[in-house]
Amino acid sequence: MNYLSVENISRSYGERVLFKDATFGLDKGQKMALIAKNGTGKTSLLRILAGLEPSEGGLVVYRNDIKVGFLEQEPVLNPDHTVEEAVFDPTNTIMLAVREYEDAMMHSEDAKRFQAALDRMEQLKAWDVEAQVKEILGKLNIFDLTQQIGTLSGGQRKRVAMAKMLIDRPDIMILDEPTNHLDIEMIEWLEGFLGATENTILMVTHDRVFLDHVCDVIIEIDNGTLYRHKGNYTDYLESKAHRQEVLEANVDKARNLYRKELDWMRRMPKARSTKAKYRQDAFYDTEKVAKTNLKQDELSLDINTTRMGTKILELHKLRKGYGDNLLIAGLDYKFQRGERVGILGKNGSGKSTLLKLIMGQLEPDGGKVVVGETIQFGYYGQDGLQGADDKRVIEVISDIADHIPLKKGKTISAAQMLERFLFPKHQHYQYVYKLSGGEKKRLYLLTVLMANPNFLILDEPTNDLDVLTLNVLEDFLMEFDGCLLIVTHDRHFMNKLVDHLLIFEGNGKVSGFVGNYDEFIPHRAAMLREEKEQARIAATAPAKAVAAPSAPAAPRVRMGFNEKREFQQLEKEIPELEAKKSALEQALTTVADDHEEVLRLSSAFEQVKNALEEREMRWLELSEMEA
Repeated sequence: MNYLSVENISRSYGERVLFKDATFGLDKGQKMALIAKNGTGKTSLLRILAGLEPSEGGLVVYRNDIKVGFLEQEPVLNPDHTVEEAVFDPTNTIMLAVREYEDAMMHSEDAKRFQAALDRMEQLKAWDVEAQVKEILGKLNIFDLTQQIGTLSGGQRKRVAMAKMLIDRPDIMILDEPTNHLDIEMIEWLEGFLGATENTILMVTHDRVFLDHVCDVIIEIDNGTLYRHKGNYTDYLESKAHRQEVLEANVDKARNLYRKELDWMRRMPKARSTKAKYRQDAFYDTEKVAKTNLKQDELSLDINTTRMGTKILELHKLRKGYGDNLLIAGLDYKFQRGERVGILGKNGSGKSTLLKLIMGQLEPDGGKVVVGETIQFGYYGQDGLQGADDKRVIEVISDIADHIPLKKGKTISAAQMLERFLFPKHQHYQYVYKLSGGEKKRLYLLTVLMANPNFLILDEPTNDLDVLTLNVLEDFLMEFDGCLLIVTHDRHFMNKLVDHLLIFEGNGKVSGFVGNYDEFIPHRAAMLREEKEQARIAATAPAKAVAAPSAPAAPRVRMGFNEKREFQQLEKEIPELEAKKSALEQALTTVADDHEEVLRLSSAFEQVKNALEEREMRWLELSEMEA
């Protein structure tokens, strides 16, 4: 059953065409995503479908009696309303009953009111809805329903708007970057919620894992043309690669034919027969295909990196909190050369606070941050470009430097650098406030990298960046030989780039894990199972008699954070060395007649054996410490 029909809609700004004659349909239950580069009209298309912007011709037709909900990137909510007023639809009878029941629960001393609310819930069979409302609000970390919208941060407002959308359950949900401002646990919950619902969805998101888990149709805007792909993000990549292959083959064929036909056109007399006129018309069609530009815009990153010394960055007994809210309690960490660290934790747990402490934007309550003399930070914060809206794009770059040093002693002008960052010449003198959200983030990223940093600190760098920019940024960071410290909710980004994790667990506790996010998931699940089992044993075990006091045991040495990280790394390295040792032993039995190979393998065997013994001894030392 068709819910939405879009026919021949277009949008342009002056001579710049975002999309033209876009046509597609959305059926009941489909979960569709829109993919395109920043600045090519994704948000404009969604706003046209939501009725907030006009189209330049064409039709947008919804099935009769279809309720449509639109979640904007930056939701506009009444600042004078409470969270409760913003979330609950006053025209929905069941929602009103749930709202009254929740309020009566908070004022349970009024027994008559509470009983009336209870009876109303029973009458409307609203208990399933009430349970779902509680789940949605709890998972999105919305607990204080009396708080005024005007006092909330941008991220909190986005979560309130998301909660309203999920509670209202419109027939079609239009979602613009739904994962922005959500932590990873929230995103994983939202994936499951949207994946299980039968609601029809059209979304824009850069989160590739989210696209894979939720979507079954993807539409792409490429050079003003809209393409439709069945399947999730992985299927889309395969389909697009095939489309490119077919296009390249057709263009090659047209170019060969074009050369022959061009020669014929030049030799033909001016007076042409009707038959020749047909061939002439076919020639112009062939010319159009033959002149198709197959070159893809590619973001180029080859900026120089400042040399790094032996001392990098050290955190000593770092402590920070606000009133009773302790965020970091005595964190010790010493960064190694080339280390890549990702930070995990719920929103408000202290992730961005740690980055600001390192950058000197905040003063610690205790401990200290020691930065090596050669360290040049590149800091990409969530606040983005500040005070740049009234500047032209070229001015933002030239204010930093007219020429930027690249690798191998080369330099490049500010204008050339902008073009490498996919800002064409016609955009150089455009004011920053006219850029899309993703284009502003891309420009901000360029200003960070221009400082030639050797230690990059990235706070939610994936927000609002298109998939093309993300892929190229990942490739650049894979080759980056400095240190990385990243806060991100993008699991794909985290998995590709980090080898250590710092996990903010709440109440100031920060633990470490050696590995990326995918490797951390089973570890986290095992820890949760163990905690539940310990709680079950404690609940069922009989009370033990109090034993007579004995002589106190000698205190065990506690394992510090660096020791914990080293211990986790050893548990990965030891099995690898054991496997290498076994492989070399096997190889030595097969080369007895080759003296040189025996010597080479024997030398390698001794090195592996010594390394294994050294690590096993260190493992034993650490295992005797108290975690």
